[in-house]
Amino acid sequence: MDALSEDLELLPATRRALRHRIAVAQSEGRAPSVVAAVVRGGEVVWEGSRTSVEGQRPDGNVQYRIGSITKTFTAVLVMRLRDEGLLGLGDPLEKHLPGTGAAEVTVGQLLAHTSGLAAETPGEWWERTPAALRPRLSDVLGQEPFRHEPGMRFHYSNPGYTLLGSLVEAVRGKSWEEALRAEVLEPLGMDRTTVLPQAPHAGGWAVHPWADVIMPEPMEDLGLMAPAGQLWSTTRDLARFAVFLARGDERVLSAETVREMRTSAAPLEPGIAEFGYGLGMQLVDSGGRRLVGHSGSLPGFVAGLWLSEADDAAAVVLANCTSGLPATTVAADLVGIVAAAEPRFPEPWRPFREADPVALELCGPWYWGTAAHVVRLTADGQLELGPVGVSGRAARFRAEPDGGWTGLSGYFAGETLRAVRRPDGSVSNLDLGSFVFTREPYDAQAPVPGGVDPQGWRGIG
Repeated sequence: MDALSEDLELLPATRRALRHRIAVAQSEGRAPSVVAAVVRGGEVVWEGSRTSVEGQRPDGNVQYRIGSITKTFTAVLVMRLRDEGLLGLGDPLEKHLPGTGAAEVTVGQLLAHTSGLAAETPGEWWERTPAALRPRLSDVLGQEPFRHEPGMRFHYSNPGYTLLGSLVEAVRGKSWEEALRAEVLEPLGMDRTTVLPQAPHAGGWAVHPWADVIMPEPMEDLGLMAPAGQLWSTTRDLARFAVFLARGDERVLSAETVREMRTSAAPLEPGIAEFGYGLGMQLVDSGGRRLVGHSGSLPGFVAGLWLSEADDAAAVVLANCTSGLPATTVAADLVGIVAAAEPRFPEPWRPFREADPVALELCGPWYWGTAAHVVRLTADGQLELGPVGVSGRAARFRAEPDGGWTGLSGYFAGETLRAVRRPDGSVSNLDLGSFVFTREPYDAQAPVPGGVDPQGWRGIG
């Protein structure tokens, strides 16, 4: 992914629009430097940067601090433990990490920021003070760690991700850093993502809000808080990570698991998370486009990583200023520029080489009462059920060995769809969470709940 792909190379007008956007961002945001990359089709298709220092233009190999994008890496480590059967998202923290003072919260609540824990640590601002001030988890949580009842609302919590890092260490028997390196960074080829900075790296700066002067920010090692915001990375490494978050990688997490991470797991919180929050991933709306990823900031640095699954596009923006340049907004804008200027070509339609005859039998129109629905068989062998002509409860279903189909999305996620057969083997109806779908509206030959009027359909009078 280091070289630009000729097949995916953007048009000159699109490239100019991208350059212009980061030029405006650097100028108006008064950032010492900004570096960006755009990914499409799994490849870096554009890189750009702007700087205030002559002859020192950063590129995709220069490290910047990425702040809370670190949380997504920590979430990946936890989801690996889940997929290996070493813990469950519904497990209380106490089961794997006893004695924290937050025993009742679950692993899933910590990932989705619904644990009710405080947003920050007690005492001094943890991002600008030595980790030695917080040597134990009790120092991170304090005597009153909760602000809300666990599970009741979304409340972003940095200490919550410290607990997740400690959970990884407890279950793996190794440090968070060692686990991250071996299980995520090395398999994905992210050799420029590190816990401590490695040259070449940018320095972090505070820019005076009312004067064009700057001051260096301290670069503290966050200690126990590292899983919430420690990492340094580059746009090229984060481009690889964006591809992974979109497609999965069997060496790290499956496509199904990263899709689960991209699905909202927290209640909506207007103004904070327009689509809720997934498992270590933010879900936002940008110009009507659904984006997933994460923002990041630490004193001296801001960062944004966003991807649009529908547009097969992602963007990374890193800058070395404490505030001023909205890296997350700029990254979202870069995705929007590419998606609008060069819409994604759909994959060519191809017929199945060999379709499942049982699945084919279920395709076509069905009726829940009088509401028309249709079942389609998708190219990946799943069933797709949705209403006809109106919005409503749509879902995809995965085939199971017992002949049933498990819901993967929407209202019917986790529910079982089954074909009910007549004595002769033909399909009578579909049963889905007690809903009966029939081939005709209120089919008298099917087990419609409440029965069907014996006089059938008729006019008035």
